[in-house]
Amino acid sequence: MSFALDFFARSDLGLVRDNNEDSAFAGPRLLALADGMGGHAAGEVASQLMIGALSPLDEDEPGSDLTGALAQAMHAGNDSIAASVKEDSRREGMGCTLTALLFDGRRVGLLHVGDSRAYLLRDGELSQITRDDTFVQSMVDEGRLSADEAHSHPQRSLILKALTGQEVEPTTAVREVRKGDRYLLCSDGLSDPVSESTIRETLGTGTPEEAVDKLISLALRSGGPDNVSVVVGEVVEESAATPARPIVVGAASSESTDSILVTDSAAARAAAFARSQRGVGTPKDSPDDSGEQTAKDQASSPGAAGEGPGKAKARSRKLRVVLPVLVAVLVVAIGAIVSAMLIRSNYFVATDDSRVVVKQGISGEVLGISLSSVSQLGCLDPSGALSLVDADAAPEGCNVLTVGDLRNGARAQVEGGLPSGSLAEAGAQINRLAMEELLPTCAQVEAEALAAATSANAERTPPSDSERPPEDRGGDAPAEKPAENPDAAPDEQAPAPAAGPDAQPAASPGVNCRAVN
Repeated sequence: MSFALDFFARSDLGLVRDNNEDSAFAGPRLLALADGMGGHAAGEVASQLMIGALSPLDEDEPGSDLTGALAQAMHAGNDSIAASVKEDSRREGMGCTLTALLFDGRRVGLLHVGDSRAYLLRDGELSQITRDDTFVQSMVDEGRLSADEAHSHPQRSLILKALTGQEVEPTTAVREVRKGDRYLLCSDGLSDPVSESTIRETLGTGTPEEAVDKLISLALRSGGPDNVSVVVGEVVEESAATPARPIVVGAASSESTDSILVTDSAAARAAAFARSQRGVGTPKDSPDDSGEQTAKDQASSPGAAGEGPGKAKARSRKLRVVLPVLVAVLVVAIGAIVSAMLIRSNYFVATDDSRVVVKQGISGEVLGISLSSVSQLGCLDPSGALSLVDADAAPEGCNVLTVGDLRNGARAQVEGGLPSGSLAEAGAQINRLAMEELLPTCAQVEAEALAAATSANAERTPPSDSERPPEDRGGDAPAEKPAENPDAAPDEQAPAPAAGPDAQPAASPGVNCRAVN
């Protein structure tokens, strides 16, 4: 039996952000959501490019290979992101997440990259059908964090996989659908501030449009710290009434999208319709011939008529002299700008005095000027959990991670230089050091040493006369005590036993333990 999709999508700026970097699409066959990142309007460009690459899937019969079609479109969008970065170096570091469902009437193909989410509500039970590609989720998978701890972890937004123009392998799956299934795609602007139980209760109410509106309202009431984008698709009878046209929301519905979405594609038409519905102006009229008329007027003006060939030649000679200089200056300036952009997009873990930090730039100096600066510090709590904070916004009492807090092998790695990369990659490296290479606290070492010494003394203390068997007591005569020197100091009368071979070393900060403020 074949089914259809009733769908709706909406995106909201949120209460904190100045621009919307999310893009989403909902149609009869395709549900897709991309959460942009990168700043300087680059995140919204990346999400637009990705939705623009996927939108043609809504118009064609998907065929049997649902995930293959999604992956092919995703790679095309990723190539577009790479080309956009190459064209404009200011977009270096931009990228987006992607969560998409392709529907053929009986099944859905799922493709996922990043930390946007897909949920399925079936028979009143809500299940997350994607896995977050984040550092915190990897710690949950390894049993190092509980789900509750992950939800409030300071590094929960540290993404390990995103579409930035580099090669990436998505997670894919195919699922059979049932009548009444509701699929939800959302950015972390919903899943972070709103609990899963609240999402479950709200997703099952009313029509898809009503559910979308209520979910976004909940996110805004919870502070709206990020862009909020929600797509809902419900599996219904094939004969049921469904929306007549696709819906495009977020950055992909803006006027700038016309040059990104495929001409006359479902997404382009839906974006134009969305703009007309909310009163966005139509494209400006094409330029008239006023520019040509102005040129003619200038040519016939008195100032122009008074110049003879001599002045024209003089200007030509000046141009021939000045133009090469201008070109050389321009080349140097462009090179400096490109180098600066590359430096700003590069991050690495290094030492700053004794601190282990994330630096922005590249290692080294030019004319005594450092090519890097400290971007982030790591603050350790008493349990050893690390929180990354901006270097100029470290909280009072921050117990900064230092080289002396790490084991010897890790110190050598940091001082020798770890591979550079994105801010997310550098953050993952310093988090790994804190999780795997941290020395125990000095209090722990001292407690272990005390316990070991107590155990050793107990083993060396001989049993009393009453505890020994009769044959070992040596008769009834009391043993003769050694002579005592009444003038000796107490320590001289009872010397402490020498430390055994198993005695624990004393706690030494930076050697076998770390100090905690």
